[in-house]
Amino acid sequence: MLEGIRVLDMASLAAAPLAATYLGEFGADVIKIEQPQGGDPIRGWGVQKDGVGLMWKSVGRNKRSVTVDLRTPDGQALVKRLASVCDVVIANTRPHTLTKWGLDYAALRQLNPKVVMLHVTGFGLTGPKASRPGFGTLGEAMSGFAHTTGEADGPPTLPAFMLADGVASLNAAYSIMMALYHRDVHDSDGQLIDINLIDPLARLLEQSLLAYDQTGAIAHRNGNRWDISAPRNTYRTKDGKWLAMSGSAPTVALRVFKAIGRSDLVSDPDFSDPQRRLKRLVEVDDIVADWVARQTLDEAMKVFEAEEIAAAPVYDIAGLVDDEQMKARNVFVRIEDAQLDSLLVQAPVPRFSESAGIVDSLGPTLGEHTSEVLTELLGLTAPEIDDLRSRRIV
Repeated sequence: MLEGIRVLDMASLAAAPLAATYLGEFGADVIKIEQPQGGDPIRGWGVQKDGVGLMWKSVGRNKRSVTVDLRTPDGQALVKRLASVCDVVIANTRPHTLTKWGLDYAALRQLNPKVVMLHVTGFGLTGPKASRPGFGTLGEAMSGFAHTTGEADGPPTLPAFMLADGVASLNAAYSIMMALYHRDVHDSDGQLIDINLIDPLARLLEQSLLAYDQTGAIAHRNGNRWDISAPRNTYRTKDGKWLAMSGSAPTVALRVFKAIGRSDLVSDPDFSDPQRRLKRLVEVDDIVADWVARQTLDEAMKVFEAEEIAAAPVYDIAGLVDDEQMKARNVFVRIEDAQLDSLLVQAPVPRFSESAGIVDSLGPTLGEHTSEVLTELLGLTAPEIDDLRSRRIV
């Protein structure tokens, strides 16, 4: 779907490179710029097998690795030449550093007015904190997420995965597509996209903002309960497993009462009326929890599925991979790899009726495509590339 779009990914770690990954899954030619010494730090991040970073293998899928020392004038000149023949440039270096290198948007648009540039930073390109470094953890803290996550008497809770980076990367990917549409359909120049690690996640916590603005209320941690829906929690079964349930739709909540043998609550205004039910949230939870605790997970799920109640097992990764729905949709695909033999990875998420996303290769070795790209796109000769290597520019 994106054949003919060329992306220069000169970012590192998670949010910005993930946006490039999504584009590569649908045919964009993604050229990954890495420092010759060590490459993208995500290569050494997280679980390793035989010295190979597993997360890199997935984030680096469908990309061509080119090593260039961005700290040198000759390296910067090379990247400028590459940017001049690319549709999209992706960066997450701090603004003042990118400007010092002459690789900021103002400089690149002089070479290529049609370029769309995504710049992901911790705090954004404007404001008093613009020059500060930032990671996803700070986004999860400042966005309000950690404040509202966890038990009422416990500490603010951070996710055990890169939530802020992931949400930012999704915003970034669709922003790039809008900018390309605007450029190509309206015959306009490219533009700069400013994404940080706080705003996208805060956007998902809108309920807190609306309530605060209109009522002065500040949301607090309440475990798995949510004060706008009941029942809504995780419930432990007789065999020590867990299921999650959401009664967000009024009709679903009433079906729950019928399914667990409490039809009397359907005609009780304190439980049938959605707003009055919220005032008895704890009691509703206790009623559901008591019933679930007397069933095995399979028994409870059989009842809830028969009654079309929104409930699901709380899976660990083994349960998720083994689920019949995941298998039927090929949510996970096994890809062959020269370093690992093979690796089970997440398949591209969007499903289109006429086009399929692809994972044709996993993260390449450092600098694997340097000669190929410099020859193909810039016309450099073998002696010229050898000279760059001898001077450690590439």
